[in-house]
Amino acid sequence: QVQLVESGGGLVQAGGSLRLSCAASGRTFSSYAIGWFRQAPGKEREFVAAINRNGGGTYYPDSIKGRFSVSRDNAKNTVYLQMNSLKPEDTAVYYCAARPETSYSGSYFRADYNYWGQGTQVTVSS
Repeated sequence: QVQLVESGGGLVQAGGSLRLSCAASGRTFSSYAIGWFRQAPGKEREFVAAINRNGGGTYYPDSIKGRFSVSRDNAKNTVYLQMNSLKPEDTAVYYCAARPETSYSGSYFRADYNYWGQGTQVTVSS
């Protein structure tokens, strides 16, 4: 089992940048593919990015591609989400999640993730 803690959220102006971190407990962090999701008030939780266990593959929805970048440092048990050119519609609570250890690749689908962090708020002002 893995425990996840997000950090790095905050208030930023449109056009600005933030880097979120997802820190994991446990010695087998490299065994988990990690995803990022977000949920705005009144909306469903949506996929933002994912990364394979070794960082060799990344996944983004078309709406995010080119603005956000996911990376990981397995030695530090941490996954990062670099968010650039932020827009007010990016305002949401951002969650990181881990797939089961049997899964090598990231996934676009929320149901494929077993473990979730508590989330970090990102607010983008216009």
